[in-house]
Amino acid sequence: MPDSAAGLAAAIGHPAFRIGAPDEPPPDGHEVPVLETLTSGSMGRPRRIRRTQGSWTASFAVNARFGIGPGARVAVPGRLVHSLSLYGAVEGLHLGAEVHLLADLRPDRQRQALAERRITHLYATPAQLRLMLGPGALPDLQLILIGGSKLDSALRAGLAALAPGAELREFYGAAETSFVTLADAATPEASVGRPYPGVALRLDADGTIWVQSPYLFLGYAGEGGGEAGSGAAPSPLVGEGGGGGASAARWREGWLSVGEVGRLEEGFLTLRGRAGRMVTVADQNVFPEEIEDFLLGLPGVVRAAVLALPDSARGHRLVAVVQGDRAAEVAILAALRAELGPTRAPRAVVWREDWPVLASGKTDLRALEAALWPA
Repeated sequence: MPDSAAGLAAAIGHPAFRIGAPDEPPPDGHEVPVLETLTSGSMGRPRRIRRTQGSWTASFAVNARFGIGPGARVAVPGRLVHSLSLYGAVEGLHLGAEVHLLADLRPDRQRQALAERRITHLYATPAQLRLMLGPGALPDLQLILIGGSKLDSALRAGLAALAPGAELREFYGAAETSFVTLADAATPEASVGRPYPGVALRLDADGTIWVQSPYLFLGYAGEGGGEAGSGAAPSPLVGEGGGGGASAARWREGWLSVGEVGRLEEGFLTLRGRAGRMVTVADQNVFPEEIEDFLLGLPGVVRAAVLALPDSARGHRLVAVVQGDRAAEVAILAALRAELGPTRAPRAVVWREDWPVLASGKTDLRALEAALWPA
């Protein structure tokens, strides 16, 4: 695993390279340069993502308009095994920027490094940014590119105080799809934005999102089933749900879905969640991600996850697992009931001092469930 920008630059100078999965055999050669990275593994073991290097360089050319290039100083706080961090670092190197890898620093030291190194561009997830909030300001930061999950209102306000001169650009995507949508200041608060340049979207009647673009992956490495992607024959349809989970992305006539469900209104995409996480409560479909986003916007909540337990009468009952201020529990439960109603609202809050996370900074849902309910 490269531990410096120079080491990363040497690694990506090859026609086939991988970051992560060191026990696996080297990537096979290909008629075009390829790379392998990993999914986040938030709901299961990480998968090895295989894609052409051109599927990333195509979006590098688009993102150059954000000022990423010579003279820019790009930082990534996450480990390079996370595709977002790897993408941000490789893009910066490709476009001639100065790249800073901060994964070995504590969040407060990362914030200090952003100030001392006068970082201008930052690639991060909301979970990583939330931990970096604190005293001081980052006057040199011009742009924060945010992926991995939705930016809540409390974090948005915190970032405005920390980096008042920085533009916030949220994007939605997955390790398999790369960029899907991009948000700006005109995007409705609940939306993840309009389609990224070069991306076409279509939604099934149930809201399942399908993507077609030059940025899609080839397939999962080392799992058989061949490769599929833009311009290639699709592989057989495989399970519902998303790339990082126990299921896989699936192809249909050149279109790719990672199992996300949402709605498209006036060109803006709003997400509900992963089909693989959806549960039924009293015959209603509930997406835990929607409730998690709401929780993260409440005072006293630092991290949140919503887990489902079997219930013989209602199908499932929901539990909110929260890190933050325990004194806010009564207010949190009242806000959940007011927002979601008595059927969909979690009926209990479980507080956690420690919080299992993945390399991406996302919650390790499997580990959290195992810690709470070992059986």
